[in-house]
Amino acid sequence: MKTVKEVSELTGISIRTLRYYDEIDLLKPAKVTEAGYRLYDERSLKKLRQIMFFRELEVPLSEIKAIMKDSESDNRKILETQKMMLEMKRNRLNGIIELISDVLKGEDKMSFEAFNDDDIQKIIQHSLEIMSEEDKKVIIERYGNVDKFKESVSESFKDEKACEHLIKIYGSKEKAVEASLKSTGQSREEMEEQRIAIDSVYKQFAIAMAQFDEELAIESVKALGESYKNMFRVENPRTLLLEVAKDYLNHSQMEEPTDKQYGKGVTKYIGSAIYRYYGVNNL
Repeated sequence: MKTVKEVSELTGISIRTLRYYDEIDLLKPAKVTEAGYRLYDERSLKKLRQIMFFRELEVPLSEIKAIMKDSESDNRKILETQKMMLEMKRNRLNGIIELISDVLKGEDKMSFEAFNDDDIQKIIQHSLEIMSEEDKKVIIERYGNVDKFKESVSESFKDEKACEHLIKIYGSKEKAVEASLKSTGQSREEMEEQRIAIDSVYKQFAIAMAQFDEELAIESVKALGESYKNMFRVENPRTLLLEVAKDYLNHSQMEEPTDKQYGKGVTKYIGSAIYRYYGVNNL
């Protein structure tokens, strides 16, 4: 048995804090002497080490108390919770590292540089060249003719916010043009494979939400990032994923159809999962 003073000296936790933990029933001493001295056994110290771990991860005391209560007789459950929180902390650090890497590469420079007409026509022409006859028929039905389609696409590139968004994702105008040419050069089979891959990831998100499986949610964010890297030809999907998360969490038009297909609440769950993965506060 160790006194409260000895435990304080051993762990670096103040006597006042240990007394407070006792008062709120977070960590009760193994025994209290007739003179009122708190004594802690090995089991108490083990529990204190677990509390210290959660405090290191900045988990509120009320949440620590709930975790410890739910896992009182299940040490494995506590270890699994600690593992999950460490992974979340690691992912948050990974997000910060990626952000710093972008800054070092100069990819945080968001000064607007408009796409010139040559860039735009290059993208449009390339799209038409690889487009199937079936898709061309759809365009003609929607726009009346190919020329009106060209005008509509050209007009969309005059939207400064849309262009800034593209540059933010790809890092520069040149990379955005290059990625657009590559992505429009995909075969129908490749596009179908990507569609199936993303569908599979969204179903995985739905399972994670239903089962409260944070580990599966993290794996789903990673898988979605890999799909976006292939689909949009980006080296780092972080910016794109965060843009998607922001959209999903702010009454996106995609919410109703996505929830209808994968389950109510999935859209916002995906947005929150991405934010958690990169350590972004969902304000």
